[in-house]
Amino acid sequence: MLNRIHVRSTFFSSDEAHFHLSGAVNKQNFRYWAENNPRQIHERPLHSPKVTVWCAISKFGVIGPYFFEENGQTVTVNAERYVSMLDNFFEPQLEELMEETNMGDIWFQQDGATAHTARVSMTKLRQMFPTHLVSLRGDLRWPARSPDLSICDFFLWGYLKEKIFKHRPHTLEELKDRIREEIGAIPVEMCQNAAENFRNRLHQCIAAGGHHLSDVIFKT
Repeated sequence: MLNRIHVRSTFFSSDEAHFHLSGAVNKQNFRYWAENNPRQIHERPLHSPKVTVWCAISKFGVIGPYFFEENGQTVTVNAERYVSMLDNFFEPQLEELMEETNMGDIWFQQDGATAHTARVSMTKLRQMFPTHLVSLRGDLRWPARSPDLSICDFFLWGYLKEKIFKHRPHTLEELKDRIREEIGAIPVEMCQNAAENFRNRLHQCIAAGGHHLSDVIFKT
């Protein structure tokens, strides 16, 4: 990534997370084995009602939030819904941002979630970012289980949780409003710092032999 993604390129880190009314931020539901049939798995959220939020962050700011929901109800992210989000939300937002800024080379990163790496999703992303997709089976492979390197993980979700739950929202609509407000209020300078920190973390990961990073090196 350090060799192929130029320092002047625009690198988008993307992901989704669950924001619960209880104040928890989880990236996935916990799974329990069924009592009667061990081949069946039931997904049950352990916390309060939640919204599922998708964002993409670069040095130019945050594109999002996008809420995965239907008829006002939070839904699971599958390939069909993911591609619909890319078509109807992310691509128009990206084009608008490109008109306003000098982005240059654009790279897009996602993790290896099934919805992200399904054939239909990868086809759409390769169309949007030819030769510039960082993902499982992408042009550059994103290392699995690497939250130390993901801007969404080491910065965005934690920052939003701290801001949003200072005055705890009482309804999902209030929670969504707070998420929109806090994302809209993130200074571009903070996003630039996070993007620079991403490259610093790549260097530190190499120095650590691929192990998790021992220190928090992000500064606002």
